Amino acid sequence: MKMIEQIDFEKQDGLIPVITQDNTTKEVLMLAYMNKEAVELTLKTNYAHYFSRSKQRIWKKGESSNHTQEVVSISLDCDNDTILLQVNQKGVACHTGRKSCFFTDIKSGDINSEIEVDTTTAYGVVDTLYHTIQEKKNDDPKTSYTAKLLQGKENSMLKKIVEESGEFTFAVKDNDTEEIIYEGADLLYHVLVALASKNISPDRIKQEIARRFGLSGIAEKNSRVED
Repeated sequence: MKMIEQIDFEKQDGLIPVITQDNTTKEVLMLAYMNKEAVELTLKTNYAHYFSRSKQRIWKKGESSNHTQEVVSISLDCDNDTILLQVNQKGVACHTGRKSCFFTDIKSGDINSEIEVDTTTAYGVVDTLYHTIQEKKNDDPKTSYTAKLLQGKENSMLKKIVEESGEFTFAVKDNDTEEIIYEGADLLYHVLVALASKNISPDRIKQEIARRFGLSGIAEKNSRVED
């Protein structure tokens, strides 16, 4: 029997957790998820592929940053529902630019590893901002505006989007280039906060825009009209 046929994908709605470990140092680099297709791609290419729950798609590790993971070994646990990957990590494993995703002491909150690579350029400023917002979810709302929005009342958070939309609209109406840019940035930030509150990656917005290419605006709109 092939290994992939032994994997119990049904326990967790078609996804299984994957622990990824540096083959040389044995340091745990990250935890992610795979569906059957991601496992098949990993076995076929010998490079780690995962299924992103926030992006809702398959992604090859390093597809944006080029920080790929060459698979040395892939093992299945005794319950057939967790995979251990041992990899040769190119660059860093964490989107923050750290070698491992596990760098915060849960008791003290101390950061125990330094940023090795500036990943802003690799991932793009929008994705980087989204991840930063996610990281601030549990910060002190007295010192973090982002945490205050995410930990406060949802209506207050959504009201900011309405306010920023209005300010952006008036800036466009006034033909004020600097204000258009400034208010556009504010609006984008608050939209990303709302997306982060629902754990929806901006990548899914990009996917939707990509889907609409080739459709006329009228055809796309009509496709959403209910009978």
